[in-house]
Amino acid sequence: MTRLWDKGAPLDARVLAYTAGEDHELDNRLVRYDIAASTAHAEMLAAQGLLKAADLDAIRRALAEIGAEHARGEWRVTLDQEDCQTAIENRLTARIGEAGGRLHAGRSRNDQVLVALRLYLRDAAVTLRLGANQVADALTALAARDGSIRLPGYTHMQQAMPSTVALWAEGYAAEIRDDAEGLRATERRISKNPLGSAAGYGTPNLRVDREATRRSLGFAEIHEPVTAVQLSRGKAEAQLLFEITLLTQDLSRLAADLLLFYTQEFGFVSLPDEFTTGSSIMPQKRNPDVFELVRGRSAVAQAALNEVLGLTQKLTSGYHRDLQLIKPPLFRGIDSCAQTLGILPSALDGVRFEAERIRLDPGIDAAAEANALVAAEGVPFREAYRRIAAKLKK
Repeated sequence: MTRLWDKGAPLDARVLAYTAGEDHELDNRLVRYDIAASTAHAEMLAAQGLLKAADLDAIRRALAEIGAEHARGEWRVTLDQEDCQTAIENRLTARIGEAGGRLHAGRSRNDQVLVALRLYLRDAAVTLRLGANQVADALTALAARDGSIRLPGYTHMQQAMPSTVALWAEGYAAEIRDDAEGLRATERRISKNPLGSAAGYGTPNLRVDREATRRSLGFAEIHEPVTAVQLSRGKAEAQLLFEITLLTQDLSRLAADLLLFYTQEFGFVSLPDEFTTGSSIMPQKRNPDVFELVRGRSAVAQAALNEVLGLTQKLTSGYHRDLQLIKPPLFRGIDSCAQTLGILPSALDGVRFEAERIRLDPGIDAAAEANALVAAEGVPFREAYRRIAAKLKK
C-alpha cells in the first residue's frame, strides 16, 4: 500500500494513527463523490491532450467498478490508507497499472479532497432541506387536524392572549420552512469548483480546463483565484452548520412546547405510545424521550459550528493539516440533524391536542376588550387599557 505522499521513508505507526485520525472511517461517505470528481478530472485531462484515449477508457471503467464495489460493501477505507483518495488511487493502479498513476496530473490531494467534500455538502443540504419541509408539512397537517382548538398564548410563561393550535403549529411550520430556505442559500459557497487550484497555487506548466470540470460536476462557478480556495476552507461548512443550528433550535423550541404540554399539570396533548418509552421502575410512566432528544440535539449542532469556527479562525493562508479536523464536527452536525428530521414527522403525526383539558385564564381576552373600547368609543388605548385593568381587579 502506497500513500499519495509516500517517498519510501519509514513512518512511525503512532504518527499514522494520530494524523489520519477518523478520516479513514469518515471518508467512506465521500467515496462516490471522489469517484465522480476523478472521472471528471480524467475526462478533462484527455480533452487537454494530457491523457490518452485508451488510458481514459481504462480509468473510467475501473473507477466505476471501484465505486460500485464500495457501494455494495465489498471494501472500506482502512487506517493504513489514511483517506478515500489514497484508497481509490491504490485500487485504481492495482487494477489498470501505470494508467492509474496518470490521473493525479494537474491536481493535489488538497483540491481533490475539497471537491469531494463540496459535492457531498451539496447533496446533504438538499436532503436536510427536504427533511425540514417534511416536518413543516407534518405541522400543517396537525393544524388541519386540531387547528380550531383554543390554546393560551404565552408571554413570560404566563397566559397572555388567546391562540389556537393552528396558530401555534403554523407559526413553527413557517419558521422551519424559512430554515429550509436558509439551507438552500448555502449553495452559493458550496457550488464553486475548486479543481485546478491544486495545492492552492494552480498547476504550473499544465493546461488544465477548470471550466470543463465545473460543467461536468454541475458547479455554478469556478472558485477563483486559486489562492482563494484554501482561504475558503471551513466557510461553506460553517455556513451549513449555522443553518442547521437555526433549524435545530426551532425544532428544540417546538419539542420544548410539546414536553410542557405533555406534563400532567398541563395535559394539553397526548403522544403516541410508539413514540414514547416506559420506565424501568414506575409502571405508570410513558416518557417523551424522542422530544427530549430533539430538544437536546440543538446543542450538538451549535457545538459543531463552534468547533469548525474555532479551527479556522487564526490560520494563515494556504493549506494546513488542521483543516482535516473540520470533518468530524461537520459530519456529526449533519448526521444529528438528519436523524431528527427523519423521526419527527412521524412523531408529530401522532400528537393529539386534548380540548377538554385546556383551560384559558379568565382574563386572557383583556387586550381584545381594550381594543374593542378603542374601536367602539374612540378612546385612547391607554384609557381603554386602564379601564379594563380596573375591571379585572374587581
